[in-house]
Amino acid sequence: MNDTLEILIAMIIYMAIVIGIGLVYAKRANASSENYFLGGRSLGPWVTAMSAEASDMSGWLLMGLPGVAYWCGLADAFWTALGLAVGTYFNWLIVSKRLRRYSVRANNSITLPEFFSNRFREKNKVISSLAALFILIFFAVYAASCFVTCGKLFSTLFGAPYVIMMIVGAVFVLTYTILGGFLAESASDFMQGVVMFVALVVIVIVGTVNAGGLGAVIDNAQSIPGFAEFFGIAAPTVDASGVQAVVDNVPQFGPAQEYRILRICSMLAWGLGYFGMPQVLLRFMAIRKEDELKLSRRVAMIWVVISLGVAVFIGIAGRALFPVEHLTATSAENIFITISTSFLPPILAGFVMAGILAATISSSDSYLLIAASAFAKNIYQGVAHKKASDKQVMIVSRITLLVLAVVAIIIATDENSVIFRIVSFAWAGFGATFGPIMLFSLFWKRTTRAGAIAGMVGGAAMVFIWKLVLSRLGGMFGIYELLPAFIFSAICIVVVSLLSPKPSKEIEEDFEAVKAGTV
Repeated sequence: MNDTLEILIAMIIYMAIVIGIGLVYAKRANASSENYFLGGRSLGPWVTAMSAEASDMSGWLLMGLPGVAYWCGLADAFWTALGLAVGTYFNWLIVSKRLRRYSVRANNSITLPEFFSNRFREKNKVISSLAALFILIFFAVYAASCFVTCGKLFSTLFGAPYVIMMIVGAVFVLTYTILGGFLAESASDFMQGVVMFVALVVIVIVGTVNAGGLGAVIDNAQSIPGFAEFFGIAAPTVDASGVQAVVDNVPQFGPAQEYRILRICSMLAWGLGYFGMPQVLLRFMAIRKEDELKLSRRVAMIWVVISLGVAVFIGIAGRALFPVEHLTATSAENIFITISTSFLPPILAGFVMAGILAATISSSDSYLLIAASAFAKNIYQGVAHKKASDKQVMIVSRITLLVLAVVAIIIATDENSVIFRIVSFAWAGFGATFGPIMLFSLFWKRTTRAGAIAGMVGGAAMVFIWKLVLSRLGGMFGIYELLPAFIFSAICIVVVSLLSPKPSKEIEEDFEAVKAGTV
């Protein structure tokens, strides 16, 4: 009981600091919708980098990825992490500067839907409305994954009912997102990025030492068929309810399964998602100076590579430490918590647990804020009430925050949800809906408004069709839905753009000015 109390005290201290950040930035954030939604384009390079990656990775980094490695070994987790690292690098390298510059040229756009709409100089706001709608849909799913993380964390630590703990976490996230907006979110995300990084490093060291050292962890992994292979994968022996069999306190595995090139492509395809991730793209738009993005890229890459590698190894080490502790894919996502509470003093474990809370908060606040801004700015003000005041936009955004949070809570009520699977669907949705049109908008002058609409609708539709219908056919259709949907969206953009009238002279002049850096 005393241990639990110490963990709770440490987490309360952390939560109080986060709320304090929200209060500090509340007055500045509420000065205008631009400050609330984009921080007045005032982010420094370190905050830009750390907040982008912290908001992107979420609790998935500390629970989902280690859980995959714990359950079936190295392959899935490694190839996913590699795809994410490569995608992160190219997003910072080729998209960040051009988007920062173009968003200013496109009538100082402060939301992603607004940028797409202004980029094509549309008057009836079809693109921005569609983009806002897709953001609402996919961020509701994404926010749900964060609330699932909160529920699992608190219920595991304190033995309280999952649903109640999930709602408590959701209410906390809502409170400080409403208070401080983008500035509070970005400043706290910087801190949370540091907390996540420290938590990962501490746990991988503690876990490896208690497992008997690096050699012992590797030996255990190699003793399980397919567990330590890049081109093979472990197959836990499970019953009809998905529970792994245990004989004489030893978890049972079947023969290693072959890891085919199609599955490798599926995992690497995660990297494509970055080109369409609103929570990352907004940081590119919000940095105070374009020239500072180079430093941001370096900071982001160091953080990402080390964090992803450590998260995967925590799952591998967890199998050596607690071979029969987690016997379902859902339970496996708690291995980070199990290592923390087993080997650390309670007060320190509480701060490490705050790392999971940090990851969850840093993402869910981004998702809720971006979705609220998309609706308030691009549907409410852009279409329904074009003369709406800044104050009205802010009120509508906060109402939207509440509604979206309720929807996410409803989605997250399933205690058996696997965080990795929820995130993968939302990730595919954003990547295929916005990734291709972002790249074509920035780098192909011939892209037309009709092509942009076709690409967004085609990409989003294909994610649902592939996931819900075609994937059930198996074989080549078992590939991760992001890859075929991304390709289909790109084809739609090219074909429809070439079949429709070329962009106006003004649109082409905007493109050339951005390309030349004369904005």
